[in-house]
Amino acid sequence: MVTAIVLLDVERGKVNDVADALAGLPGISEVHSVAGRVDLVAMIRVSENEALADLVTNEIQQVEGITDTETLIGFRVHSSHDLENMFSIGMD
Repeated sequence: MVTAIVLLDVERGKVNDVADALAGLPGISEVHSVAGRVDLVAMIRVSENEALADLVTNEIQQVEGITDTETLIGFRVHSSHDLENMFSIGMD
């Protein structure tokens, strides 16, 4: 499984619309509105790098209202939760 965190800057007044649009995309497991340097944080969990590349470069770019993104690719998860098994259901 490939995990990525996407930090997003959004046009003023469009945070909720962008968050809802992103949350509906396959591969995005959750979207958080946050306080700080960015407006939204999207968590991506996909089966392979090719799916990540498509989601980030094609799907997310089509969402109106996004002004800038930064994508962080996860190498290793450090958690008390077994995230690999939680998100791998149905991924072959």
